[in-house]
Amino acid sequence: MSQTYLTTAELAERIKYDPRTIRERLKDSVLIEGKHYLKPFGGRKILYIWETIEADMCSAQTATFGIPMANGEACHG
Repeated sequence: MSQTYLTTAELAERIKYDPRTIRERLKDSVLIEGKHYLKPFGGRKILYIWETIEADMCSAQTATFGIPMANGEACHG
């Protein structure tokens, strides 16, 4: 399975967000480490996984109540 890895600037260009917004507001709240991005070799560089981000952006959002969890899912009860 081939994945496309993007830097913050490349992701910002694709989703039309400012790179600073991605770093300060989306990373670790909407974009979860291990699911949406990784830090290769334990370094500071962040690489975003485009296919996962695109799938989450395109998925239908449900209007049900749920408590958000760290893994990106929600607790419904």
